[in-house]
Amino acid sequence: MSLRFGTDGLRGVANQDLTPELVLGLGKAVARVISDNVFLIGRDTRKSGSFLQAALSAGLASEGLDVIDVGVLPTPALAYLASVLHMPAAMISASHNQYFDNGIKLLSQAGMKLPDTVERAIEDELSRITLYGRTGTAESKPASENDFHNVGSISQDLFLKDRYVDYLTGLCAADADIVANSNLKIVCDFANGAAVSVGKNLFSRIGVEAEFIADEPDGYNINYKCGSTYLSNLAAKVVETKASFGLAFDGDADRVLAIDESGKDIDGDQLMVMFALDMQKRGILSPPGVAVTVMSNLGLHKSLREYGIEVISTQVGDKYVLDAIEANNLLIGGEQSGHIIFRNMATTGDGLLTSIMLISLLARTGESLGSLADKVMTKYPQVLINVPVSSPVSIDKSVACHEAIAEAKNTLGTDGRVLVRPSGTEPVVRVMVEAVTRTMADQVANNLVSVIEREFV
Repeated sequence: MSLRFGTDGLRGVANQDLTPELVLGLGKAVARVISDNVFLIGRDTRKSGSFLQAALSAGLASEGLDVIDVGVLPTPALAYLASVLHMPAAMISASHNQYFDNGIKLLSQAGMKLPDTVERAIEDELSRITLYGRTGTAESKPASENDFHNVGSISQDLFLKDRYVDYLTGLCAADADIVANSNLKIVCDFANGAAVSVGKNLFSRIGVEAEFIADEPDGYNINYKCGSTYLSNLAAKVVETKASFGLAFDGDADRVLAIDESGKDIDGDQLMVMFALDMQKRGILSPPGVAVTVMSNLGLHKSLREYGIEVISTQVGDKYVLDAIEANNLLIGGEQSGHIIFRNMATTGDGLLTSIMLISLLARTGESLGSLADKVMTKYPQVLINVPVSSPVSIDKSVACHEAIAEAKNTLGTDGRVLVRPSGTEPVVRVMVEAVTRTMADQVANNLVSVIEREFV
């Protein structure tokens, strides 16, 4: 029995990697490491979410914790509830993956993802648990009378998510009249995921005209040819309906990407630059800094530094972005993939919060999304290739990879960037190259991929 936390919690194929037996054991391990009285559990729309939620709830309750099932809701909604109710929480979701995958994200009672040290402690405890004949490294404790009496309850409250909608609506109050009179028309792609549970109510309450697609989850269609990983349907709909812009969420709605009025995609880097410059203009970006990951485009770095805004880079994962935000007392940070954290408003990346911030920004400025994006940042052509490998690999141990990376960096000089890293969530090595031209980026990236394939495939 083993599970390892990646950059975004636990993830695997439901009922194969994430079996109910294993998740039951995980619940027991979590309860032993995170000592608390009450635990919140939410999920996205995958069919496997219900049985995994039941297994995790049973494990927690068997160790004496009371569990509240809050149903289907976005990860940031659960994080908000955890922070205001001061209860640890677990989200059953595999984010942008398709339906056959699932995962578990654990949150502290402050609404933040757990530190690596706590995750390691949970892994160690799980390895010691005996479950259905599978024996860990330590013996089971003998049963006592307390074991039969000290058990928790499992209850349900499907209305707690309304508090999250109330909160986001309240954040829009200052710009409510401007938004209502802006004539903005948006199209939202809910990815047949968790955003469906609160999104329509939210956009109705803030007074923006909205049309929705991929808003009929059936347990299997989450992220399937829709959402933030598949933007073509949304782009076509925005152009067809002459909408102001489009918003594409992932399965658990902790991130969002945008489509401008012409059908062009706007990523998290561009959104962060827009927000940071707007905050600077309004005198609220203090200190003047933004936290991003090493995947952020070179254009973001150049644009923000031109305006005197410091860029702090972290390893990939929004939990590490949040660590940098906290360490440097920043107000904003995020990832190119659309995880954006407004630290004075939220504890994690939040696609719906980002959306209403974008609506307010465009309503206040009167600019179109496309023109504003072009004005604030010039994107460098970026090539990202995922190279499948049979198992996790260490690039650091390959002399050939080191030499190839050094050669690529030398070729690009100061007008480009190279990043090669094993994924924290999938059995792939990610190769990212930025250059002045797409042709140069393709050439350098393909050379690196050839070396990796020779070494590890």
